[in-house]
Amino acid sequence: MVRRKDGKTGRRNVGIASALVLTLLAAGRAQAQFDAGIPVGSKAPAIIIADLDGKPVDLGTVIGKKPVLLEFWATWCPICKALLPQLERVHQAFGDRVELFGINVTVNDSKSRIQRYLAEHHPPFRVLFDDKGVGTRAYDVPGTSFIVVVDSGGKVVYTGSGEDQDLVAAVRRAMGAR
Repeated sequence: MVRRKDGKTGRRNVGIASALVLTLLAAGRAQAQFDAGIPVGSKAPAIIIADLDGKPVDLGTVIGKKPVLLEFWATWCPICKALLPQLERVHQAFGDRVELFGINVTVNDSKSRIQRYLAEHHPPFRVLFDDKGVGTRAYDVPGTSFIVVVDSGGKVVYTGSGEDQDLVAAVRRAMGAR
């Protein structure tokens, strides 16, 4: 949320933030264990975001019960696409012992575009459609390809952005933490 001078709040321009993050990533300045976004060590917000069918999904049903990996992504994000093999490795290594969610930030994305992307790329996560910005605000998302890993106690143990993340190691840390 951005607070304006008149005291009202408005939605952050995620498109500009995404472009900035992508620019920094391309320049090699962004890295895993990001300094932006929700702080490592904080309690993960148990929020409700709709899926592509409009059905509300309560993350509180899994956060604090088993490890969770959240990726804030978009269909047009090249880094998000590059992370798909990493996410598949997480899924293969841990199966249903970890919950994977892809939270689409909805900037320049529509449900039909997302459906086409899913049919082509088959990501290993459950897709949520954050058209109200609930997730991006709660997790203070700095841009697309932002990863948050939460342990089974509900604590954020990892955040990162960029292609050079070791997501299996991040989830392994969440599996051993409590």
